[in-house]
Amino acid sequence: MPSLFKRSLLPKLRSFPLSADAFRILPGAADFRRCLLEQIAGARQRITLVALYLQQDEAGQEILDALHAAKAARPELEIVVLVDWLRAQRGLIGAGKQPGNAAWYQAQTAAHSSHVPIYGVPVQTRELFGVLHLKGFIVDDCVIYSGASLNNVYLHKFDKYRFDRYHLLYNKPLADSMQRFIEQDLIQAKAVHRLDLPALPSTRSLRSAIGDLRSQLKKAAYDTSAGTTGHFGLSVSPLLGVGKNNALSRVICELIANSQQQLTICTPYFNLPLPVTREINRALERGVKIDIVVGDKTANDFYIPPSEPFKVIAALPYLYELSLRRFAKSHQRMIDSGLLNLHLWRDADNTFHLKGMWVDDRYTLLTGNNLNPRAFRLDLENGLLIDDPRRELLEPRSKELAAIFANTRRIDSFKNLETLPDYPPAVAKFLRRVSRVRIERLLYRIL
Repeated sequence: MPSLFKRSLLPKLRSFPLSADAFRILPGAADFRRCLLEQIAGARQRITLVALYLQQDEAGQEILDALHAAKAARPELEIVVLVDWLRAQRGLIGAGKQPGNAAWYQAQTAAHSSHVPIYGVPVQTRELFGVLHLKGFIVDDCVIYSGASLNNVYLHKFDKYRFDRYHLLYNKPLADSMQRFIEQDLIQAKAVHRLDLPALPSTRSLRSAIGDLRSQLKKAAYDTSAGTTGHFGLSVSPLLGVGKNNALSRVICELIANSQQQLTICTPYFNLPLPVTREINRALERGVKIDIVVGDKTANDFYIPPSEPFKVIAALPYLYELSLRRFAKSHQRMIDSGLLNLHLWRDADNTFHLKGMWVDDRYTLLTGNNLNPRAFRLDLENGLLIDDPRRELLEPRSKELAAIFANTRRIDSFKNLETLPDYPPAVAKFLRRVSRVRIERLLYRIL
């Protein structure tokens, strides 16, 4: 897609200077949970948590209790939580009819004298067509960035964990920029309402306001006026994206297009948008070594063992594997040459949720973007682009990658990946039906 780069964004990005000692990578989900609780307990000015959801379970309760304790100890603290409006008002997929987390939020607000508002942000009128997928927790002048939501498995509260990336950036201009967007572009929008108070408006009644919010978000960007352009040291640029050809999606494609030696990509759900596939193909042709890390289908958070009753949602991991197999088959020559390396992550019955990119020894992209058509068009996404021209973060960067690759195996051939005849009968039957009625392409656009 050459036209995408007629107005290149990378050279024009404004960034905030960042010192190497103000950047920290946490090794795992349990460390992330402990760090988040410590940061909340030590907050002095503000706490802003933004996630797809804050779940009613032990870890979610621990986070909410910590927020109320911090507010009770320091009433002057400004605390706010933002989650997806629609996700908060339904139960878990496949768990039958449930009241959703909103009912729990309301009970918790009623039970506490401290004030911790929880806002629901509706990115679309239906969850299928777009959700709040922003990432980043702001505690005073620190940004804690991870793709994780807030529940037992993401926070490794018990035996199982969902593997993600966890970064701390101590940078006041960055924190202020992200906070300003949340306050001005989200909380003040007419479509955004408190979920922790009773008598919620219906989504239908908000249809017009939701449309206005989505239109405004397509034009929105983080305020980086306090940043600089042409900075030659370590820096960070916040990026925002929703809708077709948004800034975050364009920068992702430009990063791949600018890669020269090495490119590493992580995605939990292998379903690459066409622009990304095109740039990967071009990078391979110019000799860039590319590593793509994907979760094994059994490490997908939608995976259900064949021994359990079949549910439609259980077909998703197999759809992603079929997509990966097709990609591997069309790139077998590059796999044989060692230029392209596809890695499957698996660690017992834990799950994989990593996303992001590492470009040469210079750029690192922290993002919740799954690098799929849904992320490129439907969900409200963000990302932090770390520019490290002097290689100041080479050591922690290498350690993070080593930890990611520790539980992976390389796919030597597309034949190593299973296909329909290998799948459980119920899954294979459903996928054949999907293929027969020709809705598979539509599914890949919204998954």
